[in-house]
Amino acid sequence: ARLRAGVEGVMEPSEEQANLKREFARFLEEQHGNVNYDKAIEELIARGDRRLPVDLNLLRSFDADLANGLLRDPAEYLTSLREAVYEVIGVKDPKFLSSGEVHITLTGGFGFHRISPRELLSPFLGKIVNVEGIVTKCSCVRPKVAKTTHFCEATGSFVTREYRDVTSSKGMPTSTVYPTKDESGNLLTTEYGLCSYRDHQTFSMQEMPESAPAGQLPRSIDVVLEDDLVDLCKPGDRVSVVGIYKAIPVRSVGAGQSGVFRTVLVALSLYQLSKDVAAPALSHEDIKNINELPRRLDPKTLLALLGKSFAPSICGHENIKRALILLLLGGSEKNLKNGTHIRGDINCLMVGDPSVAKSQLLRCVLGVAAYAVSTTGRGSSGVGLTAAVTTDQDTGERKLEAGAMVLADRGVVCIDEFDKMNDADRVAIHEVMEQQTVTIAKAGIHASLNARCSVIAAANPIYGNYDHSQGVTRNINLPDSLLSRFDMLFIVLDQSDTKVDRAISSHVLGMHSSEKQVFSTKAILQRDTALVQNNTETESSMYLAHNAGGEVLSKRFLQKFLYYAKHRPWQPALTKEAEGFIAEQYSQWRVDKAADSRNRRTLPITARTLETMIRLSTAHAKMRMSKSVDVVDATVAIEIMRLVVEAEGLAVPNAAKLVDEKEEEEMMLEAPETQHDSGQGVSNLPTGISRSKFVVFQRRFPDLMFHRDSIPMDELSIAAASWLEDGSFTRTDVENIVSHMQKINKLLVAEGEVHLI
Repeated sequence: ARLRAGVEGVMEPSEEQANLKREFARFLEEQHGNVNYDKAIEELIARGDRRLPVDLNLLRSFDADLANGLLRDPAEYLTSLREAVYEVIGVKDPKFLSSGEVHITLTGGFGFHRISPRELLSPFLGKIVNVEGIVTKCSCVRPKVAKTTHFCEATGSFVTREYRDVTSSKGMPTSTVYPTKDESGNLLTTEYGLCSYRDHQTFSMQEMPESAPAGQLPRSIDVVLEDDLVDLCKPGDRVSVVGIYKAIPVRSVGAGQSGVFRTVLVALSLYQLSKDVAAPALSHEDIKNINELPRRLDPKTLLALLGKSFAPSICGHENIKRALILLLLGGSEKNLKNGTHIRGDINCLMVGDPSVAKSQLLRCVLGVAAYAVSTTGRGSSGVGLTAAVTTDQDTGERKLEAGAMVLADRGVVCIDEFDKMNDADRVAIHEVMEQQTVTIAKAGIHASLNARCSVIAAANPIYGNYDHSQGVTRNINLPDSLLSRFDMLFIVLDQSDTKVDRAISSHVLGMHSSEKQVFSTKAILQRDTALVQNNTETESSMYLAHNAGGEVLSKRFLQKFLYYAKHRPWQPALTKEAEGFIAEQYSQWRVDKAADSRNRRTLPITARTLETMIRLSTAHAKMRMSKSVDVVDATVAIEIMRLVVEAEGLAVPNAAKLVDEKEEEEMMLEAPETQHDSGQGVSNLPTGISRSKFVVFQRRFPDLMFHRDSIPMDELSIAAASWLEDGSFTRTDVENIVSHMQKINKLLVAEGEVHLI
C-alpha cells in the first residue's frame, strides 16, 4: 500500500502535466481573433526561426488560470507548453526538432510582474518577470557544453551524457564531473566533434537612472543569455528582458551556510527599447496648448517666455537661459551616405566668477531635460565618463563597463567644476563631444559605443575670479581643441552695479518672504496647471525688475512642450535666404579674426562655428514648429553666437546699460516716424529724413559693403527697403542720404554707382 501511494505520488504530477499539456494544445489549435498559432508555427518552420512568441493576453482570455500559472510556476507550466508546441511541430515537420530546440517567448501584459531591478525581491523567486533597465556591463560570448559523447575503445560503443546547470529549465542540475571511465572501468575518449554546445553570455542590467530614487544607489541584476539571445545588446542600451528569476548557489566555501544566495535572471526573451526616453503623457488639451503657443506669440516673445520658465528662481541671465532652451531642443543629426556622422547635439560651457548661479542653471537643466546625468570634475575620471574594461571576480573574464556619457546616450551630461578635472581625464571627452562615440582598445577588447549626448559644463577661471587684465583664453586655461568643441561659451561676470544689485536682492528677498511665494522654485515645481498667470503688479515686479509681467509655464508643461517640439516627424530644412545670411556672417567673423589676430575672442572661429549657427537655427525652427529654417531663425542664432564670438561686451563695465540702450534703440526702430529731430544733430541730417532712418542706414550700409568697394544705386535701394520692418525706406530716401553723404565726402556717386571713399 505504501508503495502504491508512493507510485501514485509520483504519478500525480505527470497526470497534472498531461492535463496542462492538453489545455495548451487546445489553446494552440483554436483561433484567437486574427492570431492562429497553428499557422504561426508553420511560418516559424518555413522561416527556420527558433522562437515562438506566445501572447499572454490571448492566453488570459482563453484561460486566466493557465496564464497566472505560467507566470507563477514556469518550471511546470512552461515545460507543458513547450511539449505541446513540440507535438504540433512533430506533426508538421518531424525533422525540424533534430536541428535544435525551439524556445517559447512570452509577450503581452505582465501585470505586477513587470518591474524594475529595485523591485526584484524574494516573492518573485522562481517566477517569470519582465524587467526593464539599462545595460552597464557585458561579458564575452562563451560556448557552454550541453551534451558530451565519449567513445570506449574496449567495447566499441559510444556513451552520451547531458549537462544541466541551475539556469536550465529541464530537470534538476547534473554533476559537472567529466566521465573518464565507464561502469566496467574501461577508458573513455571524448569525441569533441560529436559534442553539442550552446552560446552563453551574461550582462549586468541597472535600473533606469531617471526612475531611480534620488540619493540612493541604482540597483542592478545579472542576466543570463543563451543560444540566439546572445550579442543582442551592448553597454548603454535600454532593454526589456522577460525571464525566470532564480537563486543559484555560490561556489565559495562557507557561503551556503549563511543562507544567502546569488540571484540571476535567466532570459526567455530580450527586446531593445527605444533610445528616446519615455515620452510624457500628452493629452489633447496639452497638444492644443502646445500648438497654440507658437501661433499666439511671436518667436522672440516665445523664446523669452520659455527661457523665463526654464529657471524662474534665477534672476537675469536671459541670454544663457534662451541658449539652454535651444540646447535642449537640439539641431538635426545627419548621417550621410558615405558614412559621415554630423552631430545635432549642442554643447555649452559657462565660465565665470563664483556666485553667479552657474551650478543652479545646471540643476535647472537636470530638472527640465527628459534624461540627464550629473557629474563633477573631481568626482569623475576619464574612464568613468566614457567606458572601462573590468575583470569579473568570479570567472576572471574581461568585461566592458559603460561610463556616464554612454549611459546618457540621447540625453544631457552636466559636468560641474569642469576646470578641476585632470588633463588626462579631460582628453577622454574630446571624441565624445564631436564624433559622439567612445572607442575602446584595451586588453584585447576593441569596441565602439554610442554616446550621442549634449555636454553642459560649468567652470571657474584659473585665478578664481575673472582677471580683466588677461585675455579670455588665459582666464579659461583650456586648449583650443576642446574650446572649439563647445558650441557656446558664456563668460558670466559678477559686475557691481546698483541697478542690477537692487534687482537681484529684491528677487532673492521676494523668494524668501512668506507672502510672495508665487515664483519660488518650490511653488513653480509643485504647480500642476499648465500656465501660471501674473495677476498683480507686485508679483511681476518682484519676479524681474527689468522684464516684469508676462506668464510663466510650469515645469511639467515646459517638459511636454520641449519633447513635442523636438520629436516632430519632420526635420527643418535650410532655406536659401537663411544659408546666405549665415554664410555672410561667418565669413565676416573669419575676416575680422584674420585682420585682428590679437583680439580677445572667446572662441576660435572654425568650421565648427558655422555648424553651431546651423544647429541653433534648426533648434529655433523646431521651437516655432516650422518645417523650414528661415532668416528669423538664423537671426536669433547669430544674436546668441555674437555674445559668444565677439568679446567686446566684456570691456563694457555695465551690462544693464547695454540692455537699456538696446531697448531704446528697438523702440526707435519700431516707431521711426514718431522720433522728431531736435537739438544739435538737426543740421547733420539729410533733408526730409528722420534720425532713426539715418541711424539704420549708417549701421547697415557698412555690412552691405563689407566685401565690395562699389554698389549700383538700384541694388542699394532694393537692399535698403528690407532694413525696416514696415519697408518705409524709399528710393528717394536713399538718394537723399547718399547725396548728403557725398557732400560731407563719405561717398562718391558716378554713373548710377555708389563708391566708397
